[in-house]
Amino acid sequence: MSPRSASVNEELRRRSRERLLQAAVELVSEHGYDATTLGDIADRAGSARGLVSYYFPGKRQLVQSAVHRLMHRTLEEALEREPHTEDGRERMARAIDAILGLARDRPVLMRQHMAGILQAEGFMQCPEQRRLAELLREVCVRHGSADPDTDYPMLRALLMGAVYAALVPGVPMPVPVLRAELFKRYRLDREQGVPPDAEAVSGGTCDMDLSRFFATGSPPDCSEGRPDPSAQSK
Repeated sequence: MSPRSASVNEELRRRSRERLLQAAVELVSEHGYDATTLGDIADRAGSARGLVSYYFPGKRQLVQSAVHRLMHRTLEEALEREPHTEDGRERMARAIDAILGLARDRPVLMRQHMAGILQAEGFMQCPEQRRLAELLREVCVRHGSADPDTDYPMLRALLMGAVYAALVPGVPMPVPVLRAELFKRYRLDREQGVPPDAEAVSGGTCDMDLSRFFATGSPPDCSEGRPDPSAQSK
Protein backbone atom coordinates (compact mmCIF):
# COMPACT_ATOMS: atom_id res chain seq x y z
CA MET A 1 0.00 0.00 0.00
CA SER A 2 1.33 3.40 -0.91
CA PRO A 3 1.22 6.11 1.78
CA ARG A 4 -1.36 8.83 1.59
CA SER A 5 -0.26 12.02 -0.12
CA ALA A 6 0.51 15.15 1.89
CA SER A 7 -2.58 16.85 0.48
CA VAL A 8 -4.86 14.00 1.61
CA ASN A 9 -3.33 14.04 5.09
CA GLU A 10 -3.81 17.79 5.28
CA GLU A 11 -7.47 17.46 4.26
CA LEU A 12 -8.03 14.78 6.88
CA ARG A 13 -6.52 17.00 9.56
CA ARG A 14 -8.65 19.92 8.46
CA ARG A 15 -11.85 17.88 8.59
CA SER A 16 -10.90 16.44 11.97
CA ARG A 17 -10.46 19.96 13.34
CA GLU A 18 -13.76 21.06 11.81
CA ARG A 19 -15.59 18.17 13.46
CA LEU A 20 -14.23 19.25 16.84
CA LEU A 21 -15.36 22.84 16.24
CA GLN A 22 -18.85 21.74 15.28
CA ALA A 23 -19.12 19.39 18.25
CA ALA A 24 -18.04 22.17 20.62
CA VAL A 25 -20.73 24.53 19.31
CA GLU A 26 -23.42 21.86 19.55
CA LEU A 27 -22.57 20.68 23.05
CA VAL A 28 -22.10 24.11 24.61
CA SER A 29 -25.42 25.17 23.05
CA GLU A 30 -27.11 22.10 24.53
CA HIS A 31 -25.48 21.85 27.95
CA GLY A 32 -23.47 25.00 28.64
CA TYR A 33 -19.75 25.47 28.94
CA ASP A 34 -19.14 24.02 32.41
CA ALA A 35 -21.11 20.83 31.72
CA THR A 36 -19.23 20.17 28.48
CA THR A 37 -15.92 18.33 28.72
CA LEU A 38 -13.19 17.87 26.15
CA GLY A 39 -14.00 14.17 26.25
CA ASP A 40 -17.62 14.93 25.38
CA ILE A 41 -16.51 17.05 22.45
CA ALA A 42 -14.13 14.38 21.16
CA ASP A 43 -16.83 11.71 21.47
CA ARG A 44 -19.40 13.83 19.61
CA ALA A 45 -16.84 14.54 16.88
CA GLY A 46 -15.94 10.85 16.59
CA SER A 47 -12.29 11.67 17.28
CA ALA A 48 -9.65 10.27 19.56
CA ARG A 49 -9.59 12.34 22.75
CA GLY A 50 -5.88 13.00 22.41
CA LEU A 51 -6.51 14.87 19.15
CA VAL A 52 -8.25 17.72 20.98
CA SER A 53 -5.02 18.78 22.66
CA TYR A 54 -3.18 18.36 19.36
CA TYR A 55 -5.31 21.10 17.78
CA PHE A 56 -6.19 23.29 20.78
CA PRO A 57 -4.37 24.25 24.02
CA GLY A 58 -7.56 23.80 26.07
CA LYS A 59 -11.34 23.95 26.21
CA ARG A 60 -11.54 27.75 26.36
CA GLN A 61 -9.51 28.12 23.17
CA LEU A 62 -11.52 25.41 21.42
CA VAL A 63 -14.86 26.99 22.29
CA GLN A 64 -13.75 30.49 21.30
CA SER A 65 -12.48 29.17 17.96
CA ALA A 66 -15.74 27.27 17.44
CA VAL A 67 -17.91 30.32 18.12
CA HIS A 68 -15.75 32.53 15.93
CA ARG A 69 -16.13 29.94 13.18
CA LEU A 70 -19.90 30.00 13.54
CA MET A 71 -19.93 33.81 13.59
CA HIS A 72 -17.73 34.01 10.51
CA ARG A 73 -19.79 31.57 8.48
CA THR A 74 -23.10 33.07 9.65
CA LEU A 75 -21.89 36.51 8.59
CA GLU A 76 -20.55 35.18 5.30
CA GLU A 77 -23.86 33.49 4.54
CA ALA A 78 -25.81 36.67 5.33
CA LEU A 79 -23.61 38.81 3.09
CA GLU A 80 -23.79 36.42 0.14
CA ARG A 81 -27.46 35.47 0.26
CA GLU A 82 -29.77 36.32 -2.63
CA PRO A 83 -30.38 38.87 -3.86
CA HIS A 84 -26.63 39.40 -3.89
CA THR A 85 -25.60 43.00 -3.40
CA GLU A 86 -22.44 45.08 -3.28
CA ASP A 87 -24.28 48.01 -1.67
CA GLY A 88 -22.27 48.99 1.40
CA ARG A 89 -25.25 50.07 3.50
CA GLU A 90 -27.16 46.86 2.83
CA ARG A 91 -24.09 44.78 3.66
CA MET A 92 -23.63 46.64 6.94
CA ALA A 93 -27.30 46.01 7.79
CA ARG A 94 -26.92 42.30 7.04
CA ALA A 95 -23.78 42.13 9.18
CA ILE A 96 -25.51 43.72 12.17
CA ASP A 97 -28.54 41.47 11.81
CA ALA A 98 -26.37 38.35 11.47
CA ILE A 99 -24.50 38.96 14.73
CA LEU A 100 -27.57 40.09 16.66
CA GLY A 101 -29.39 37.06 15.27
CA LEU A 102 -26.87 34.77 16.93
CA ALA A 103 -27.52 36.45 20.29
CA ARG A 104 -31.25 35.98 19.78
CA ASP A 105 -31.18 32.43 18.44
CA ARG A 106 -28.27 30.92 20.38
CA PRO A 107 -28.30 32.70 23.74
CA VAL A 108 -26.61 29.92 25.75
CA LEU A 109 -23.71 29.64 23.33
CA MET A 110 -23.21 33.40 22.92
CA ARG A 111 -23.52 34.08 26.65
CA GLN A 112 -20.83 31.50 27.34
CA HIS A 113 -18.69 33.04 24.61
CA MET A 114 -18.94 36.53 26.09
CA ALA A 115 -18.23 35.18 29.57
CA GLY A 116 -15.15 33.38 28.25
CA ILE A 117 -13.76 36.57 26.73
CA LEU A 118 -13.98 38.22 30.17
CA GLN A 119 -11.90 35.46 31.78
CA ALA A 120 -8.20 35.86 32.48
CA GLU A 121 -7.26 34.35 29.10
CA GLY A 122 -9.23 37.11 27.42
CA PHE A 123 -9.79 37.49 23.70
CA MET A 124 -7.81 34.83 21.85
CA GLN A 125 -6.47 35.12 18.33
CA CYS A 126 -7.09 32.10 16.11
CA PRO A 127 -7.59 31.42 12.39
CA GLU A 128 -11.38 31.58 12.82
CA GLN A 129 -11.22 34.94 14.59
CA ARG A 130 -8.93 36.36 11.90
CA ARG A 131 -11.36 35.33 9.16
CA LEU A 132 -14.22 36.96 11.04
CA ALA A 133 -12.14 40.12 11.50
CA GLU A 134 -11.27 40.28 7.80
CA LEU A 135 -14.91 39.99 6.83
CA LEU A 136 -16.08 42.67 9.27
CA ARG A 137 -13.26 44.96 8.15
CA GLU A 138 -14.39 44.47 4.55
CA VAL A 139 -17.93 45.44 5.61
CA CYS A 140 -16.53 48.71 6.96
CA VAL A 141 -14.65 49.34 3.71
CA ARG A 142 -17.75 48.65 1.59
CA HIS A 143 -19.74 50.94 3.87
CA GLY A 144 -17.42 53.78 2.89
CA SER A 145 -14.92 53.88 5.74
CA ALA A 146 -11.95 56.13 5.08
CA ASP A 147 -10.09 54.61 8.03
CA PRO A 148 -11.03 50.92 8.40
CA ASP A 149 -8.20 50.31 10.88
CA THR A 150 -10.09 52.59 13.27
CA ASP A 151 -13.65 51.88 12.17
CA TYR A 152 -13.40 48.08 12.27
CA PRO A 153 -12.45 47.92 16.00
CA MET A 154 -15.34 50.28 16.74
CA LEU A 155 -17.81 48.12 14.81
CA ARG A 156 -16.50 45.04 16.63
CA ALA A 157 -16.85 46.77 19.99
CA LEU A 158 -20.38 47.94 19.23
CA LEU A 159 -21.47 44.47 18.12
CA MET A 160 -19.89 42.83 21.17
CA GLY A 161 -21.57 45.40 23.40
CA ALA A 162 -24.93 44.80 21.77
CA VAL A 163 -24.61 41.02 22.16
CA TYR A 164 -23.64 41.47 25.80
CA ALA A 165 -26.60 43.80 26.42
CA ALA A 166 -28.99 41.34 24.78
CA LEU A 167 -27.79 38.50 27.01
CA VAL A 168 -27.37 40.05 30.48
CA PRO A 169 -29.38 37.76 32.81
CA GLY A 170 -32.29 39.55 34.40
CA VAL A 171 -32.01 42.80 32.44
CA PRO A 172 -31.58 41.92 28.76
CA MET A 173 -32.22 44.64 26.22
CA PRO A 174 -34.55 43.70 23.34
CA VAL A 175 -32.69 42.90 20.15
CA PRO A 176 -34.94 45.22 18.05
CA VAL A 177 -33.98 48.15 20.30
CA LEU A 178 -30.29 47.38 19.96
CA ARG A 179 -30.71 46.97 16.23
CA ALA A 180 -32.39 50.36 15.94
CA GLU A 181 -29.51 52.07 17.75
CA LEU A 182 -26.88 50.44 15.56
CA PHE A 183 -28.85 51.22 12.42
CA LYS A 184 -29.10 54.85 13.54
CA ARG A 185 -25.35 55.09 14.08
CA TYR A 186 -24.59 53.69 10.63
CA ARG A 187 -27.44 55.58 8.94
CA LEU A 188 -29.23 52.50 7.74
CA ASP A 189 -32.89 52.15 6.84
CA ARG A 190 -35.03 49.88 8.98
CA GLU A 191 -36.08 47.91 5.90
CA GLN A 192 -32.50 46.93 5.09
CA GLY A 193 -30.99 43.67 6.29
CA VAL A 194 -33.56 41.41 7.93
CA PRO A 195 -36.21 43.62 9.59
CA PRO A 196 -37.67 42.24 12.87
CA ASP A 197 -41.14 41.96 11.38
CA ALA A 198 -39.77 39.86 8.51
CA GLU A 199 -38.19 37.49 11.05
CA ALA A 200 -41.52 37.16 12.86
CA VAL A 201 -43.31 36.25 9.65
CA SER A 202 -40.71 33.65 8.72
CA GLY A 203 -40.57 32.19 12.21
CA GLY A 204 -37.01 33.35 12.91
CA THR A 205 -33.69 32.30 11.47
CA CYS A 206 -32.47 29.69 13.96
CA ASP A 207 -31.43 26.45 12.30
CA MET A 208 -30.24 23.68 14.58
CA ASP A 209 -28.40 21.92 11.74
CA LEU A 210 -24.93 23.47 11.83
CA SER A 211 -23.30 21.16 9.31
CA ARG A 212 -23.27 23.75 6.52
CA PHE A 213 -21.00 25.96 8.63
CA PHE A 214 -18.36 23.27 9.12
CA ALA A 215 -16.52 21.32 6.41
CA THR A 216 -17.10 17.90 7.92
CA GLY A 217 -18.38 15.92 4.96
CA SER A 218 -17.00 12.71 3.53
CA PRO A 219 -13.21 12.47 3.75
CA PRO A 220 -11.09 12.40 0.61
CA ASP A 221 -10.39 9.10 -1.11
CA CYS A 222 -8.29 6.94 1.19
CA SER A 223 -8.35 3.86 -0.99
CA GLU A 224 -4.88 2.99 0.21
CA GLY A 225 -6.70 1.28 3.06
CA ARG A 226 -5.35 3.36 5.91
CA PRO A 227 -7.99 4.60 8.37
CA ASP A 228 -8.48 8.26 9.29
CA PRO A 229 -6.56 8.65 12.57
CA SER A 230 -9.09 11.22 13.78
CA ALA A 231 -11.78 8.55 13.78
CA GLN A 232 -9.86 6.00 15.76
CA SER A 233 -10.96 5.20 19.26
CA LYS A 234 -8.88 6.39 22.19
